[in-house]
Amino acid sequence: MFDNLNVWELGALLLLALLIFGDRLPSVISDGLRMVRNLRRMATNATTDLSRELGTDIQLQDLHPKAFVRKHLLSEEDEAAIRKPLQGVYDNLRADVTSVHEELKDVATAVDPASRPAPTTGGASPAPTPRISYDDAT
Repeated sequence: MFDNLNVWELGALLLLALLIFGDRLPSVISDGLRMVRNLRRMATNATTDLSRELGTDIQLQDLHPKAFVRKHLLSEEDEAAIRKPLQGVYDNLRADVTSVHEELKDVATAVDPASRPAPTTGGASPAPTPRISYDDAT
């Protein structure tokens, strides 16, 4: 929770809390911790009650609406039937993206001669091109 705070910022927060709450700071901290424990206990009890009512084992992550519907209301056949119309679109899009990627590679090799493989000739290599620097031009 306080991962992005350095030591000086934490010290400043503690000093500010001490100035605001004074001698009551230990009781305020204990009341806050007690409240967090009670909230955790309430969440655990709620998931336990819901799990008992539905007759399945429910984790806290399963209470997300999409995960809940997928896990408890849809069978595997229902989920496959929902995904089937979109699977063809996904496959076509994947094929199109792959072909565009291959065309871009071909264009890149045609434009950039350095990316092409060097031709293998039995003769001597071409003479290097002379380089002109700014010092030579003066």
